[in-house]
Amino acid sequence: MAIKRLFDIPHYALEKFPKTDMFVTKYQGEWKKTSTLEFINQGNKISRGLLKLGIKPGDKIALITTNSRTEWAVMDFGLSQIGVVSVPVYPSISAEDYEFIFNNAEIQYCFVSDKELLTKVMKVKHNIPSLQGIFTFDNISGAANWREILDLGEDDSTQIEVEDLSNAINSEDLATIIYTSGTTGRPKGVMLTHHNIVSNVLGAIPRIPKKKSLDYKDSRALSFLPICHIFERMLFYLYQYNGFSIYFAESIDKMGENIKEVKPHYMTVVPRLVEKVYDKIYNTGSSAGGLKSKIFFWALNLISKKKVIGKPSGLQEIIADKLVFSKWREGLGGEIITLVSGSAALSTRLNMMFQNAGIPILEGYGLTETSPVIAVNSFNKMKVGTVGVPLDNLQVKIQEDGEITVKGPSVFKGYFKAEEMTKEAFTNDGFFKTGDIGHIDAEGFLQITDRKKEMFKTSGGKYIAPQMIENQAKASKFIEQIMVVGDGEKMPCALVQPDFEFAKSWAMRNNLNIGSTPAEIAKSKELKERIEKEIEGINEHLGNWEKIKRIELTPEVWAIETGLLTPTLKLKRKAVKEKFMDLYNKMYEHHE
Repeated sequence: MAIKRLFDIPHYALEKFPKTDMFVTKYQGEWKKTSTLEFINQGNKISRGLLKLGIKPGDKIALITTNSRTEWAVMDFGLSQIGVVSVPVYPSISAEDYEFIFNNAEIQYCFVSDKELLTKVMKVKHNIPSLQGIFTFDNISGAANWREILDLGEDDSTQIEVEDLSNAINSEDLATIIYTSGTTGRPKGVMLTHHNIVSNVLGAIPRIPKKKSLDYKDSRALSFLPICHIFERMLFYLYQYNGFSIYFAESIDKMGENIKEVKPHYMTVVPRLVEKVYDKIYNTGSSAGGLKSKIFFWALNLISKKKVIGKPSGLQEIIADKLVFSKWREGLGGEIITLVSGSAALSTRLNMMFQNAGIPILEGYGLTETSPVIAVNSFNKMKVGTVGVPLDNLQVKIQEDGEITVKGPSVFKGYFKAEEMTKEAFTNDGFFKTGDIGHIDAEGFLQITDRKKEMFKTSGGKYIAPQMIENQAKASKFIEQIMVVGDGEKMPCALVQPDFEFAKSWAMRNNLNIGSTPAEIAKSKELKERIEKEIEGINEHLGNWEKIKRIELTPEVWAIETGLLTPTLKLKRKAVKEKFMDLYNKMYEHHE
């Protein structure tokens, strides 16, 4: 059957790969399986139940879950086959952002996973006129449960209505609106059609290897990244298309346990997770003591020297693999075929190390606006340090200023209710501007070299819009200048230039001796603690991933004359970072 719309995928899976464990979620310590048939039946019930509530094609429904789970998948399918637009929302954003998104998208109903999220939505519910009701996946007393919709749809005599609506849905129809954090601070709604996402799934399939000896019945993927993120979501559809079972991890903290239980063949990861896994391996190896630690460092040294990816060759490598690297693989369940990494740049050194330890990582690149994959490495064509070759159904063009631009079926329809912004996102000849700088090498591999925009990603793959946070911080009398940093790092930190004059008068009022020169004042413990308090106040209004974790005070005034500010007083980010590199390193305590 031809797959043109998202809801065609489960039907295709039922026809080709009927499974007893299409989706598996752990409830109260027990893994609960949902078969392909049961999944489709539940989705049909949701569709019928929503129609009874008066929901029509084109209406918007928000889905928010702390951890991915089967209910989300059922809702997604039930919504898409009757033309309802799903609006998946990050659980960790602020209540203010919820309010903005719900009003911007005119959300009619909202489905949340748990009590904490329910409380967050309830906080702003009175400011959202379109919102008619909130349903929860967990049983929460006093809250409407999603089972009420399943019960409403129990009677299948209206299934013909569902089928009529499904048949009328065109592949170019809007399937979902995904809000991404904008530089201006307000999230932007990225409109993706069925065709956008389906074409990306079909385009990415040849890049994900299938194990020859593995019957589809046994292929398992472990999903733990937020499913509201298009990267995890596209792979969620790709796994279904390939007939892989999807096990939803309980949480990042329980990952280790879940990996041992599920023994996955596939996992989507962000660099931050690869770093965490490596840190854990390293700490275990180095603290083992005695001979064990010696063997660990010997093996590590052996593969760090390898310049090419390859199976263990020669006696030393075979011994190292047996004694050390087989344990790394065991720690990931022992059956990993590949990890697919995206969302931020992966360190080339770590990538090489994992590859040579027998844990292949396929690094790719994309944006929400491109549904998301633009390029990804594959087993047949891989080059560590690049994001792979662009997908066959996309055209990638490097503009004169080095910006990566892309055209093709997975490029989004536009930003919701923002025509001007949509227009600005494309070149005159219709290529989408990614805002990233890069080049394509002689063999066709795409390499990202720089961020064009000031926004950056932490190694967890989360976008940070530094300007917005900086503007809030500069409202403080103590802070003259601030630069939020953390591109590719675990967390955001900030370099702060205190308002030295204000700091002096504050110290006098409080009978503190903090010195009189910028260099002396910047060393004051009391001033640093006071400014940290200011930062705490700002953190309260930020999503978890945006919170500033550490600061350092700079010992001089940032000025145009010293080359740290532009004539229009904008930060010269690169110059500021270079100038205070010692303070930057202190915040991150770099150990290579």
